[in-house]
Amino acid sequence: MKKRFFFLSILIFILLLIYLLWPLSSDRWDIQFNRTELAKKINFLEKEQGSTSDSLPNILLIVVDDLGMADLSLYGGGHPATPHIDALGSAGVVFNNAYVTSPVCSPSRAAMLSGRYQQRFGFQYQLHDRYLRNRLEYLGFNYFVDSYPWIPKWMDEVPGKKSIDKQGFPPSEIILPELLKTKGYQTAMIGKWHLGSDEAQIPCAMGFDYQYGFYASHSLYAYENTPGIHDQKIKDDFTDPHIWSGQRKGPHAIYKNCEEIEVTEYLTDRFADEAIHYINKHDSDPFFLYLAFNAPHTPLQAPEMYMEKFNTIKDPIKRTYYAMIANLDDNIGKVMDALGKRGLDESTLVFFISDNGGAEYTHTTNNGKYKGGKITDFEGGLKVPFIIRWKNKLNHQTYEHMVSSMDIFQTIVALADINLPDDRTYDGVNLLPFLLDENTSEPHPYLFWQRGFSKAIRSKEWKMVLNEASQDTTLFYILDDPFETDNISIEHPDIARQLALTHKNWSSTLPPPLWPSMIYYEFNDGNHLYYFDQ
Repeated sequence: MKKRFFFLSILIFILLLIYLLWPLSSDRWDIQFNRTELAKKINFLEKEQGSTSDSLPNILLIVVDDLGMADLSLYGGGHPATPHIDALGSAGVVFNNAYVTSPVCSPSRAAMLSGRYQQRFGFQYQLHDRYLRNRLEYLGFNYFVDSYPWIPKWMDEVPGKKSIDKQGFPPSEIILPELLKTKGYQTAMIGKWHLGSDEAQIPCAMGFDYQYGFYASHSLYAYENTPGIHDQKIKDDFTDPHIWSGQRKGPHAIYKNCEEIEVTEYLTDRFADEAIHYINKHDSDPFFLYLAFNAPHTPLQAPEMYMEKFNTIKDPIKRTYYAMIANLDDNIGKVMDALGKRGLDESTLVFFISDNGGAEYTHTTNNGKYKGGKITDFEGGLKVPFIIRWKNKLNHQTYEHMVSSMDIFQTIVALADINLPDDRTYDGVNLLPFLLDENTSEPHPYLFWQRGFSKAIRSKEWKMVLNEASQDTTLFYILDDPFETDNISIEHPDIARQLALTHKNWSSTLPPPLWPSMIYYEFNDGNHLYYFDQ
């Protein structure tokens, strides 16, 4: 009897071990690029777009990374003054209710360049370069690793490596540079891409004549231990070791025209210098320059000369972060000065925007009075700094109605008089009539957000954030409560139901995501615990 029990125990142990170690990789999440749709795209782009005007403006789209409104003196925050960004706002239109379509990098950028909610083409989640390989790894991660505020997700199936490598823009999507080339624009992408690293998804395959930068979510600003550069690790940030581990390898390497190169300069300086060189070279051509700085995203690295400017700051993490923002601001000033020196101020439409709110989990920043931050669907994650400058062309100094990052696409397309295909829905709005006082209505009746069970909707007056898995609903009268302090969902059940139905009707038009989420993010506002799908 004892022998039988012993062998039965061994058998159960072996079966349990097999269950725990069984690979979760599955072909369920295989991504297949649609060749038919890609052929339709190519045919559309080859069609005649009509005559090209000699007066087409240059377009400079500056995107910064994880820079919240509270990080900028322009919006009344920011420990380091940001005089060059402030000057950009003083000469342009400052938006006080500008939103991105996702509180995390890559989905936000996908919508910005396509003019469409990224969910319309399956880009619902952040790109993930790693999933838990088996259930034992999950248990170890969940019970033996302090990953707060990140919580691992129990999964039965995960994408395999080939599918992970194809996460990003479906090649059949049509993005800004591809359209602008049909009107004779020179197109360049300098900085962070983070929209796919398959050969069909890199910038050189998506309409950019010139590329300089990296493909991943992050890269080192300089090699570790570079003289004159301060390296600052963040002990209490679970994501920090992963950030540093990428070094300058694979998609974290620097590429020029999609060929790997060696770069020794501090990356924010290098990107600005590259942009200035491009502007000088193309001052007589209409150009579209997508300048996507990765600052102040981690890893924390800053030139020592900027660290010295903040030597009264005791916290080394915040000191490095402030130094990075000051350096970023100076480099944006250098780029704007280059436009002026070439006489391009009045002939260049400039956009400045952050891809999402400040990343509070890195302990570098907070979002001031705004609730939450990066990863959350509260205002601290979704409301961002946004400026449009077109010297002597635009009337407003500030604009109060809610706008979307997708409007950048539609504004540029309308200005260049580009025809769009009729086989897809576009969600952006041309902002120029609103800024020229030709249209005094609201650009958007609603804005929508969705990542799995994490959903949100905003109208002029109301904002609702919903965890559909737990039915945890928060409702704010956002017009009078911009910092989302008073959840009034119980007092206004009819409003909550109406907003939920409006969101459901929008969501029902979306395809399923092309890849799954892999982790949950926990946010505690002091009164309530919230979870977001990531």
